[in-house]
Amino acid sequence: MSTHRPALLTDHYELTMVSAALKDGTADRRCVFEVFSRRLPSGRRYGVVAGTARLIELIRDFRFDPTEVDFLLRTGVVDEAAAAWLTDYRFTGDIDGYAEGELFFPGSPILTVSGGFAECVVLETVALSVLNHDCAVAAAAARMVTAARGRALIEMGSRRAHEEAAVAAARAAYLAGFRFTSNLAAGERYGIPTAGTAAHAFTLLHDDERAAFASQVATLGKDTTLLVDTYDISQGIRNAIAVAGPELRAVRIDSGDLAVIAQQSRELLDSLGATETKIIVSGDLDEYSIAALAAEPVDMYGAGTAVVTGSGAPTAGLVYKLVEVEGRPVVKRSEHKATIGGRKVAVRRHKPTGTATEEIIVPQGVPDRKPNDRMLQRSYVVGGEPVSLPSLDESREHLRECLISIPWEGLKLSAGDPAVPVTVVPSD
Repeated sequence: MSTHRPALLTDHYELTMVSAALKDGTADRRCVFEVFSRRLPSGRRYGVVAGTARLIELIRDFRFDPTEVDFLLRTGVVDEAAAAWLTDYRFTGDIDGYAEGELFFPGSPILTVSGGFAECVVLETVALSVLNHDCAVAAAAARMVTAARGRALIEMGSRRAHEEAAVAAARAAYLAGFRFTSNLAAGERYGIPTAGTAAHAFTLLHDDERAAFASQVATLGKDTTLLVDTYDISQGIRNAIAVAGPELRAVRIDSGDLAVIAQQSRELLDSLGATETKIIVSGDLDEYSIAALAAEPVDMYGAGTAVVTGSGAPTAGLVYKLVEVEGRPVVKRSEHKATIGGRKVAVRRHKPTGTATEEIIVPQGVPDRKPNDRMLQRSYVVGGEPVSLPSLDESREHLRECLISIPWEGLKLSAGDPAVPVTVVPSD
């Protein structure tokens, strides 16, 4: 999907730097910017790279149209020279980074943008906007997938997010292992399987619950899900089976003490002969409430608010920093915000069994490769042209393999050290 990016997506301060750099002659100095996180959100043991393919698509189409350039001139954001530069803007540099679905840790250089200073710095806001959102959602979703222990999850948080963020969140959740989304735009745009059922409003519309269920079954058949908690859950289940028969695919419960209700509902369904009818639960679920239901007869979880808002960590805390100018490492020395200069290369070190043991980051060089090491960066854009990208399903599988590779302690929901320690090797 091609999306035009308006000039206003760029922050004012970025265009201030562009204007000044054009005037003093530094705009074309070859620079390297890196995207990384100084620390993981509280309680997290890993981050998940997500949104890179979306970002590359946006950068490919990143343009300033005449009306936007005129606005910037009229409001004094840029001068004539900068306006002319923006009119002809095309990114011509290189972008490398971790694969989508890769895990990252504090200091991991998950994206590297190389090119002229001006053409790179103008991308800071769009890069961080996409990656901070998608990485946050993917990390929360991955924790929920782990907590679900193989049971399916459906993402259903569109009503708790900005309309475009909802589509991006559905993509990030699917990347992390969710089975379905209720967001049809995400289904159309990214090929994600969609699923959903009627809401309480549909039951309330009809004279009684049975009439609502009969209408839904008559339209969609027995391979549907009936929402049974509008009035009384036990009676709702009886009505659902009376209308659809024991071949009903699933019932959904959206309220109450889900642990107790799931047990009671399973017993009731079995007593009615509906032994194959699945139980779907929803209602402000996060990774902790999902984990608490691990022993209960739940077949699928529906997660909404928590997943689309990062489950307490709505941003991945990523920053976009200049680390090299004309081949010379540059560093920021601000207290608690210092950076490590120079372009970096990273590898993930593994035992022969496949368990990840360490991430090695080398500034200004190539790490000494050992058996079972895996290079983490790949090319995304070369000379301004995007290269072939993995499919969403391939990235989804990559994340699944990465989660299998980390020590089991790294999958715990409790606070602790990063799942894989990071070592930065000093440059010579």
